[in-house]
Amino acid sequence: MSLQIIFEDEYLLCVSKPNNMLVHHAHHSRNVADETSLLQLILFETSLKVYPIHRLDRKTSGIILFAKETKYVSKFQDLFTNNEIIKTYYGVVRGFSPEAKIIDSPVKGRDANVHKEALTYLKTLEQVTLDIPVKPYDSSRYSLVAFTPKTGRMHQLRVHSNKISHPLIGDPKYGDKNHNIMFEENFDCKNMFLHAGKLEFKHPFTNEKLVLKAPYPKDWIALFKEFNWKNPLEES
Repeated sequence: MSLQIIFEDEYLLCVSKPNNMLVHHAHHSRNVADETSLLQLILFETSLKVYPIHRLDRKTSGIILFAKETKYVSKFQDLFTNNEIIKTYYGVVRGFSPEAKIIDSPVKGRDANVHKEALTYLKTLEQVTLDIPVKPYDSSRYSLVAFTPKTGRMHQLRVHSNKISHPLIGDPKYGDKNHNIMFEENFDCKNMFLHAGKLEFKHPFTNEKLVLKAPYPKDWIALFKEFNWKNPLEES
């Protein structure tokens, strides 16, 4: 597996994380020998020891930032804390989602008993109706959406999609099993369709305005072609 570097300078390494890859192994993880983490892949391919600035779920693909020194981490994390970074994720969801929607349902934190405020802006970009039956209907409908999260709760976009009855395709936890199976059987798509596509921010050390984009994985590109959808990262 080769590493996809999007941007690099003396402070920052920005890469695109593949689907189904951990950013780093938990301490005392039993799986260390079984799978390569993104941090291990970076070390192997670049000899760099880098430090995560934010998180991405194992099943989410796309853009992620690492600091090259621990002393740089907090400056970049401040961008997230102070809402000075625009994050754009893309998802394929079940059904025809609303043209635009603000989702502000609380989301459980890492402590499962505590719900925290969460805010996501959703915009629908494309829609398609397929002559493929999925119970209980004779056809199936899907939407391509752009998410702009204003908070960074665990599984926020996955939970919020489910909350408005438009779960992400391929989501094993919050998704719709029947639609997930349909995508596997008809399009050979087994991954979750949530991609961290774009980050926009002012570099805290150089003051450079950065717009960083992570190209879509192959299954997304195949789906765009199949559904005759425009690639939003080429448009934006």
